[in-house]
Amino acid sequence: MAKSKNLGFTLKALIVMALWGSLFPCVKIGYKIFDITTTGDLLLFAGVRFTICGLVICIYRYFTAKDKFTGVKPVFSTILFTGLFSVVLHYAFTYSALNLCKSSALVAILKQVGMVFYVCFSFIFFKEDRPTVTKFVAAALGFAGIIVINITPDGIDFGLGEVFVLLASFCTVFASVFGKKAISKADSVWVTGVSQLFGGIILLTVGYLMGGSMTVSYSLQSLVFVYILFASVFSYCLWYIILEKGELSKLFIIKFAEPLFTVVFGMLIAGESFKIQYILGFLLISTGIMLTKKKTS
Repeated sequence: MAKSKNLGFTLKALIVMALWGSLFPCVKIGYKIFDITTTGDLLLFAGVRFTICGLVICIYRYFTAKDKFTGVKPVFSTILFTGLFSVVLHYAFTYSALNLCKSSALVAILKQVGMVFYVCFSFIFFKEDRPTVTKFVAAALGFAGIIVINITPDGIDFGLGEVFVLLASFCTVFASVFGKKAISKADSVWVTGVSQLFGGIILLTVGYLMGGSMTVSYSLQSLVFVYILFASVFSYCLWYIILEKGELSKLFIIKFAEPLFTVVFGMLIAGESFKIQYILGFLLISTGIMLTKKKTS
């Protein structure tokens, strides 16, 4: 029975990773379809995405579990912090990185670095987790993974885009910490909807004030944006549902499947090339995460 539950937990998490992995190349395609070029355009695009997603989730939950909204009020500020890190800061950095980096696979792999540091330095968030030599070795492997991924024939290529990816990665960690605290006292779907709506409105407002715009074209290509909306709604609702009962460290290990899906979808739908150092970098970072799960005396 326990094995069956664990398998179900893993499968649900992998579905989320597959959807998130597919979104990286889809968003890059969306940039071309909607003529996204400036920072204002990027933030507006992200704002439209999450404002719509947040509204859809909140409206759905209003008609299916209106009474559960009362649990949101005591942790409302925590939910806003979740939205700040998971949507506003995370996607401001991620969308900017996707515009600066040539490969969505590289972005997806680098985004896992924050997971390594969370497991290594989780004692900052939870006092019962003590620092160990093994954890610091894992952090070193994660850092080595960053360097390997960015090696080019001309040396190490680490620009502003890569910095944005790392910042987005740490935003994911903080968002998950705040999110787990929020859903321990409130309905996970309400937490998802409110945090996304809050974050979406902030991004939408900032993008608009920066002169952002989107060229809307009603064609089959525009269905890419519909898919982005669907994948965002479904994946984030499922993520917070499993986050409610699952251990954050275990979820972060499973999260390493995300860049694998990104590589596959990037090659299939965006025609991206694959570089051999992605495999080595992925192995270094994932080995770091696996080391943190070893029991130490």
